[in-house]
Parts: sequence; C-alpha cells; structure tokens
Amino acid sequence: MCGDVAIQGQVVGRVPGRIRGCGIEDAVKVRSVAGIGLSQQAVMDCKTAAALKTWLEQSAKPALAKKGGGLRQLRVAAHYVCRTRNNQEGAKISEHGRGRAIDISGFRLADGTVVSVLQGWNAQRYKTSMRRMHQGACGPFGTVLGPEADRFHRDHFHFDTARYRSGSYCR
Repeated sequence: MCGDVAIQGQVVGRVPGRIRGCGIEDAVKVRSVAGIGLSQQAVMDCKTAAALKTWLEQSAKPALAKKGGGLRQLRVAAHYVCRTRNNQEGAKISEHGRGRAIDISGFRLADGTVVSVLQGWNAQRYKTSMRRMHQGACGPFGTVLGPEADRFHRDHFHFDTARYRSGSYCR
C-alpha cells in the first residue's frame, strides 16, 4: 500500500480539494500504523503515514511502554481537511489540506486509560512521556506543534511533513 510502511487501511487515490491548493494525489485511508489503532480512519499521503510509523516505533511506543500496559490507540483529532491554517480567513492552505498532517489529541493505553494531550502535558504521571513523544516527532515530521506552541494547539499535537531548509520546526 505505502511501500514497506506497516499500515492497515485502503488506497483512496486522488482526493480533490474544494479550495485551490488542497488535495492529495496518492491518498491512503489509514486504520492502524505499526500495530497501533487510530480512533478514526485518517486520510493522508504515504510520506505522512511513513513519518507516523517512524514516530510510533521510535518515540510513542517506547515513551508509553511502562504506562497502563503500553500504547494501543491514537486519538485522532484531525487529518485531511481542505482548509486554511488554523481555519483563519486569508491564511495559507494548511498541510491538512494537502494530506500531509495529522493531529493527535490523546492516547489509549492497553488497560483502557485515555491520556489526553491537554490533561497529560502537565500531569505528574505523564508529562515526561508527553514531552518525549513531542520531541521525538521532530525529525520524522517537518512541523511539530504542541501545547506550548500557541492557543490553537493547547489540546493536541500537530504533526506534518512539510520540509524547511533550516530543518524541522518544533514548538
């Protein structure tokens, strides 16, 4: 489906956008990545699915390995949607509108515990894991935004595969 990326889902093909600049050429609808389920199917390009796999294997799974039996599911807040950045009128097209972004609002553990980014970011039990996952996304993803980035990202992690000459943008 996406080369050697361990994802379950289906090939969607071309997804057109209603706003100029939106759309995905080779979209996939993902149900799980690297054995971790998604709370809803997420539409993205293969590059973003591959970055998600890398982040899960190198950061998220290890960060939560000793919490509640380990990570079982990502709580997806947003994936492909044709819109401007932060839904602001006149702004540039969001990476969500290009199929190159996913927003994660929380994590379901094997014991059923759900840890939200909003509550877990400063919770004694989860803050180290949260920060490890946030920092670990820098590299696989070109843009990583979290609770300390701005008012739009207080309750979730925004990951996208935009690339910059200066390297990853992580806040």
